[in-house]
Amino acid sequence: MRRSAVSERRFDLWGVPFDGASTLGWPGSRYAPEKVRAALRWMLMRAQDERVYSIDTGRLHPFPTDLLRIRGDADVVAHDLMASLQACSAAVAASVAESRVPIVIGGDDSLLYACVKGFHDSHEGSIGILHFDAHLDLMDENRQQGRFSQSSGMRRALELPRVSAEHSIQVGVRNFNFPSSHEFIERIGLAEMPATEFHELGPAAAADRILSRLDGCDHVWWAFDIDVVDPSAAPGAGAHEPGGLTSRQVLDCVRLLAYRCEGLSIVEVNPLMDAHDMTSILAANLVFNFAVFGQAPQMGPL
Repeated sequence: MRRSAVSERRFDLWGVPFDGASTLGWPGSRYAPEKVRAALRWMLMRAQDERVYSIDTGRLHPFPTDLLRIRGDADVVAHDLMASLQACSAAVAASVAESRVPIVIGGDDSLLYACVKGFHDSHEGSIGILHFDAHLDLMDENRQQGRFSQSSGMRRALELPRVSAEHSIQVGVRNFNFPSSHEFIERIGLAEMPATEFHELGPAAAADRILSRLDGCDHVWWAFDIDVVDPSAAPGAGAHEPGGLTSRQVLDCVRLLAYRCEGLSIVEVNPLMDAHDMTSILAANLVFNFAVFGQAPQMGPL
């Protein structure tokens, strides 16, 4: 099938400035949406005559004037976790209702569940989750964090009726976690690609394995916690885990995988912990690449 025969996608960028569930690590991700939008303006000005030049691919790529619509912030309620999760879900659903691909900048990682819920409730068929994160986020509940915390987003999302563990994968996870999380992974058949394995494979082979895992599900949401990237390249994160992916690796993954995903959330960017806005700039680059390389769905990387 020729690309011209495929309906080209358009994207919405939402901010969700909520970090009320940052009970572990550092709060401050509420300030990320405005910082990322500011960094994104540097890239948006490079589009000319509805095209942009990718030095990485050596090609001119389409960049229509309506490719990436800036939607502002969801109507979060700073003191109310559940109301804020609902506001995030509503923003995602609003974009899907207009046949646009939602991109969400958080905010803390409790928003993983909210994004997937809004996406799930707006589609028929099975949902796969592509989860890039240093941590598993499979906590059921505990006294300090409750059930809808930044440590429980993936667990709650997997409980949605049509979310398929069989078509979901966690990428870049590393170091240590709870034995109960291992038991849950084994019980539901969730796939893992630890950072150690990713480094051995490289982005191209890793992307092939990821696509094989996603094959067969109807829709895919990409949940991206910025701490999947090594702290040396993303110091402005809610928590630091050494041994992460490089900025080059995650940018390559966006180019290779964006076409397969129908939504993207980037969470835990924390300007209060950042150095010279480098993490916000990386997040903006991820957004821009997702829009450029995700225009033609189901057709493989441009």
